[in-house]
Amino acid sequence: MVKIEREIPIQIDPGENPFLRGVFAPIATEITASDLTVIGEIPKDLDGAYLRNGPNPVHRPRGRYHWFDGDGMVHGIEFHDGKATYRNRWIQTEGFAAEQQAHRSIWPGLMDRPDPAVPRGAGSDGWLKDTANTDIVFHNGYALALWYQCGLPYKLDPRTLETLGVERFGGKLARAVSAHAKVDPVSGELLFFDYATKPPYMTYNVVSRTGELRHHVDIDLPGSRLPHDMAFTENYSLLMDLPLFWDPQLLERNVHKVTYYPELPSRFGIIPRYGLNADVKWFEASPCYIYHVVNSWEEGDEFVMDACRVIQGEPNAKRGEGELARMRAFLRLEAQLWRWRFNLATGAVKEEQLDDAKTEWPTINRHKMGRKSRYAYNSRVPHYEGLVKYDTVRGTSESYLFGEGRTSNEAPFAPRVGAQDDTNDEDDGYVVTFVADANAQHRGEVIIIDAKNFAAGPIARVQIPQRVPTGFHSIWIPGEQMRA
Repeated sequence: MVKIEREIPIQIDPGENPFLRGVFAPIATEITASDLTVIGEIPKDLDGAYLRNGPNPVHRPRGRYHWFDGDGMVHGIEFHDGKATYRNRWIQTEGFAAEQQAHRSIWPGLMDRPDPAVPRGAGSDGWLKDTANTDIVFHNGYALALWYQCGLPYKLDPRTLETLGVERFGGKLARAVSAHAKVDPVSGELLFFDYATKPPYMTYNVVSRTGELRHHVDIDLPGSRLPHDMAFTENYSLLMDLPLFWDPQLLERNVHKVTYYPELPSRFGIIPRYGLNADVKWFEASPCYIYHVVNSWEEGDEFVMDACRVIQGEPNAKRGEGELARMRAFLRLEAQLWRWRFNLATGAVKEEQLDDAKTEWPTINRHKMGRKSRYAYNSRVPHYEGLVKYDTVRGTSESYLFGEGRTSNEAPFAPRVGAQDDTNDEDDGYVVTFVADANAQHRGEVIIIDAKNFAAGPIARVQIPQRVPTGFHSIWIPGEQMRA
C-alpha cells in the first residue's frame, strides 16, 4: 500500500551535471509504503529502523550545482516482525521553508561566490543554505539531521521522519554542530565540534544523555581549518587539524578555494572528555586528509584510531570532465584503511596502512563505538559498486558486489535482536543499505546481508515503490530504543 504524502515538482534542468542525473537525480514525492514486496525473507530478529540522509534539490541552482548543495531528504525503512514500512521526507530547514515560499533558490551553492545581498545562512561564513543533508544520529530519543559545513541540528521523529524543529540543547547551543557528531553508546553523551573562518576557529562540545549542553570550549588552531570528522574513546576525544583547508590569502578576499599544503603535518589533538583547551595534547603525523573515522579506543597509554585516509590530499582532475572536473575529483573519495596510535605518555605516533583497496563510508556495530572493535563495513570507491567487510584482528576482508548499474554507499550494521555485546561476536547481525539501480528508474531497493555470511550477498531484497537517489550517511536505530 502506497500513500503519497506530498509532491513538490522538481524545477531543475540537469544538463550535463552528473549529480543531477541517473542514480543521483532528485525525486518529487514523499510517500509512506507498507506491505512491501520482498525477494527472500526479512529476518524476524531484525527489528528497528534504517535511516539515510542525502541531497534532494527542488529549485534550479543559481550557479553550478555541487552534490553537497541539495535540500536534505531522509529515507527510512522500519523492520518489525518480518515486515517493512518505507517513508521519505524532506528535512524542513529554515532555508528549505524560505525557498519554498520564494519558489526559487535564494542562496548560492558551494561552487559559487558569496552573495552579501541574501539573508544570512549557515556554514563557515554564513553564506550557504543549511540543508541538514549530510549525516543523521540518534540521541535522546530523536534523530538529528546534520550538515557537512557545520549547521543547526534538526530534530526528526525517528519513525515518521517529520521535522520537529531545531535542537538547541536546552537553549545552550552556542554556535553550530559538525556533520559527524558522535554518540557514546554507554554514557549516551553527544560529542561534537564546529569550525569557522574567524576566531575561535574551532569549538568542542559535550551534550548530556538527556539533551543538555554540558561543556563548550574554544580550541586554539593556527588558522581556519576544514576538519570533517572526529573520534572518541571512553575518556578522550580527538580533534583534527589537517593540511587541506581554504587558501588563507584568498579567504581574506572572500574566495573559498580549498588547497592542500603537503609541507604541513597532520595534527591530532586529544582532549579529555570534559577537558579545556590547555588540556589538549597535540600529535604530529604525516600530511594527509581524513573524511571518515571508523572507530577509536584506548589500549594502555595509547589512543588507537582506524580511519579512511585519502590517497591524494588534493586529487587530480581528469581531462574531459569540463568545469566540474575538480568537484568530481574530490567526490571520488579515494581512500584506504589506516591505523594511528598516539601514545599519551611518550608523545610517540605510529601510523600504518591496513589495506591497499580503495574504500570509504565506514560503519561498525555502534555498540562498540569508543571501545575496541574488530569489524568494519566499508563501501568500495570511487564507483560505489560494492561493500567490503574488514576483520581488523585477522587482517582479512571479504566483498560483495551489487551488480552492473547498481550502487550504494554507506551500509550500517544492525545487531540481531538478542545479540551479545561481545567483541568476539560483534558481527551477530545484519548489514542493510539502499541500492540505486540505473536500470530501474521507478523503484528502489533495500538489501539485507547476514554479516556473518557477508560474501554470500543479500538474504532479502525489499522493493521500494519509488526510486531512492544515492545519498550520504545513515544510522540504524534498534526497535527498543526507537519505540521507548
